[in-house]
Amino acid sequence: MNKPEIANCRSIVVVDDDASVRDSLKVLLELEGFGVSVYAAGAELLEQGELSGCSCFLIDQEMPGIKGLDLAAQLRSRKIAAPIILVTSRCSPTVTGRAADAGIPIVEKPFLSNDLLETIRAVVERSV
Repeated sequence: MNKPEIANCRSIVVVDDDASVRDSLKVLLELEGFGVSVYAAGAELLEQGELSGCSCFLIDQEMPGIKGLDLAAQLRSRKIAAPIILVTSRCSPTVTGRAADAGIPIVEKPFLSNDLLETIRAVVERSV
């Protein structure tokens, strides 16, 4: 898949409590042609975020308050069908199992090569 095809993806929502990760992902994804919204916590997204127009969610697992997989479950309970990608630097067997059961791919931090962009392309393509 090439850049023009992923540019058809309207927007990506990044939820991560680390400001440097949020800022880096915003720059990277905007350079790839995505619209990007960033949130520091799951509660912030649920309270203030525009959920219906999102093409993909990138959600950090280890955040204060609502953990990434719990946020994903809340999005699904609100009938939000956009793909979700879990990002984490500590991938336990429990997290891996829960993510697999929910059909949520995991990309581990630090992001190496093009793993993150390739995963975004794959989940967005499947959802179209």
